[in-house]
Amino acid sequence: MTKVQKITLSPSRDIPFNKLVLSQSNVRRVKAGVSIEQLAESIAQRTLLQSLNVRAVVDGEGNETGMFEVPAGGRRYRALEFLVKQKRMARTQAVPCVVREGGIAEDDSLAENDERVGLHPLDQFRAFKTLSDAGLSEEDIAARHFVTPAIVKQRLRLASVSPKLHDVYAEDSMTLEQLMAFSVTADQARQEQVWENVCRSGHDEPYQIRRALTENTVRASDRRARFVGIDAYEQAGGAVERDLFQHDDGGWLLDVALLDRLVTEKLTAEAETIAREGWKWITVAVDFPFGHAMGLRELDGKPADLTAEEQATIDALNAEHAKLESDYQDADELPDDVDRRLGEIEAALMAFEERSISYDPVDISRAGVFVSIDSEGRLSVDRGYVRPEDEAPREDPAVGQDAHTSSSGGQGSGSPAVQRTAISVAGGAADTEDDDEDAARPLPDRLITELTAHRTLALRDALAENPAIAFQAVLHNFVLTAFYRFSSTGSSLEIGLRTPTFPAQAPGLRESVSAKAVEARHESWKARLPKGEKDLWDALTALNGTAQASLFAHCASFAVNALYEPANRYNQGRVSAHGVRTRLDQANVLARAVGLDMVQAGWRPTVDNYLGRVTKPRILEAVREAKGESSVQLIDHLKKGDMAKEAERLLDGSGWLPEPLRLADPSASSVEQEGETGCLPEFLADDEDQENAGDDDAQQLDAAE
Repeated sequence: MTKVQKITLSPSRDIPFNKLVLSQSNVRRVKAGVSIEQLAESIAQRTLLQSLNVRAVVDGEGNETGMFEVPAGGRRYRALEFLVKQKRMARTQAVPCVVREGGIAEDDSLAENDERVGLHPLDQFRAFKTLSDAGLSEEDIAARHFVTPAIVKQRLRLASVSPKLHDVYAEDSMTLEQLMAFSVTADQARQEQVWENVCRSGHDEPYQIRRALTENTVRASDRRARFVGIDAYEQAGGAVERDLFQHDDGGWLLDVALLDRLVTEKLTAEAETIAREGWKWITVAVDFPFGHAMGLRELDGKPADLTAEEQATIDALNAEHAKLESDYQDADELPDDVDRRLGEIEAALMAFEERSISYDPVDISRAGVFVSIDSEGRLSVDRGYVRPEDEAPREDPAVGQDAHTSSSGGQGSGSPAVQRTAISVAGGAADTEDDDEDAARPLPDRLITELTAHRTLALRDALAENPAIAFQAVLHNFVLTAFYRFSSTGSSLEIGLRTPTFPAQAPGLRESVSAKAVEARHESWKARLPKGEKDLWDALTALNGTAQASLFAHCASFAVNALYEPANRYNQGRVSAHGVRTRLDQANVLARAVGLDMVQAGWRPTVDNYLGRVTKPRILEAVREAKGESSVQLIDHLKKGDMAKEAERLLDGSGWLPEPLRLADPSASSVEQEGETGCLPEFLADDEDQENAGDDDAQQLDAAE
């Protein structure tokens, strides 16, 4: 039997500091880790926690000299030396040492450093948590361990993550970055639920974890949060989650209902202030859909006059802007301070351009205001819109001034009657019935009709012989409809330009590229056209052929109707499946003619506009068409909400479009004989089967919509 040799440990003894010298055998040459000054401060707070490794210094004959060299523990020796120089420790202070004999000094030094193992990050998180629970503040912990308070906050936040996830991290089944992502919420049950989902799906990137944990919150950068202010939200009792490990734009607001209530209250308070101006109605909403002012007449206000001081400021800003652009016109990139100053100048000039507008008091008494929030979270006030029912009745020549006085509340044009402004939230004011007008006619109606019938036929014949005038007449009619919606002159052509409304407002429609382009083009033409319709004919005549054609196309575009409108009990008399198919087929012809591409138009599939509103098979079908079966297998096990979010990520940039947005193949026309549905697109065929459903089915369809 082999005899095991027992180990003998080196003895330890206390040696006065002035008997110690630093050995040249210490292998550490490069500075790293905690500084000597910080280590000295730690020794002053806690005393020496680890002995020095020393060897006796011998003379030429091998006799001990009473001095000891330090080959392992050189940084501790220098820290003690620093305390002695500061006179915080005596030179003869006894220092605990382990006295080594035999072996190689360099080997001891190397082994001591090689065998040192730093704390696992999780142990540090938990240790900081223990110190915090013991009553130490974040600043105290930071000072004692030579880190910043921000790092202590991060470590304490990581320590608050679910213990189950700590165990996963300790087993190296989760990265530190993933653990950081879970710290955005304090809800440990939610953390565990999300981990179960992401670890099975493979979509466990930190950004995906953060997105899953904050899906039911509102970012602090949201327009609503910026409008109310984070401080006001928190003072009202709202909680905010923040990410301590990366830029989070201010965090996430947890109480969405509270935020919406605060937004509504603040908007309503602003509306009440605006109501003192005397408007008839004010409509309040976080955001208004595209085309919300269609059918309303916009008042022409007069900007407030600039004072001499304001005009001087504008001139100085313009001069400074021009000088900066001239000085740096050849620079590849503007310096940060110059770029910032140019932005400040442009913002100041824009503020002057957006100065208050004054309106006639009589106009104010019959017009209204839209109050909302812009994309930057600022209050947006859009004044001066008159509803058709609020238009002043046309003066009757036989009645004269009395009629005008009556319509103005009996106080003349400059003194409208005092009225209470009707403020509505996310809706319009109550409708009122138009007053009937029965103007006296010098001739009987039938006689005038018979006479004008002759004139109409003659005018038709004459117009047909002059194509150029016919084009301008149609253009004139279109412009009257598109730009002068309440024209008092009317048109002699029975050509209607009907702009269909959108019965369902698609998410993001108002901010879409197409909507902004249409609005910009309309405003550009509006600025070029005369204020009154009486001068319109002459203005159109002055345009060249290219400009007339461009304006004609702009007006005609308002009549485009490529909407699918399902039949139900409310519109069975005017909508049929055949009519819908014909309209969509004609829309396809027009789309091919203009080269319409919805991808280039800015549409992409998102949770809000498509993926979150269709069934799971539809989501998987979209991913399969765009990315293949392998991508489908990544998400087919997820719940509907998670599947939609991951599908949005997978489809981003793929150019995939749902069937209603694709450019149909002209060879596969859906216009068949009435009653046939074999060639219908799938998204229409489902509705064809329900066209003749009974009232019960119609009620279910309405509820679903």
